[in-house]
Amino acid sequence: MGGKDHLGEPVTIAPVRAEDEQDWLDMRCALWPESPSDEHAGEIAAILGAPGRTLTLMARAGNGEALGFAEASVRHDYVNGCLTSPVAFLEGIYVKDEARRHGVARRLVSAVEAWALERGYSELASDALLDNAGSHAMHDALGFEETGRVVYFRKGLG
Repeated sequence: MGGKDHLGEPVTIAPVRAEDEQDWLDMRCALWPESPSDEHAGEIAAILGAPGRTLTLMARAGNGEALGFAEASVRHDYVNGCLTSPVAFLEGIYVKDEARRHGVARRLVSAVEAWALERGYSELASDALLDNAGSHAMHDALGFEETGRVVYFRKGLG
């Protein structure tokens, strides 16, 4: 899936491969810095070891530079605001700072949408942390609609 979206350079969106592992790991650590690198590496290994269970896409510039990635899955449990089940779910999306606002996220999400439609799903859901205004704006720009806000609580017992 090619096209000229990143500063006039060709951008390719393709499923991740084993050789994408380091770029993917670096960007996952940037997206989810609260998780240790070895935890991300284990999740990447599990995803690569079970092809077809999820979709992970890598965006690369014409020179091979990794620009971003998207991870998607299918959720069979209730997804807030959705009318159907199962639902395609955008688990994570990350675009490097220098590639933002150049259509890379739009291309990644379009590829996830195509994947979901090919499998017969009629909704694509996602989430973002309550204080992540940048993610909220990106989701809005990509046609997602906010379905609610929530704060989770827990209380240890014993």
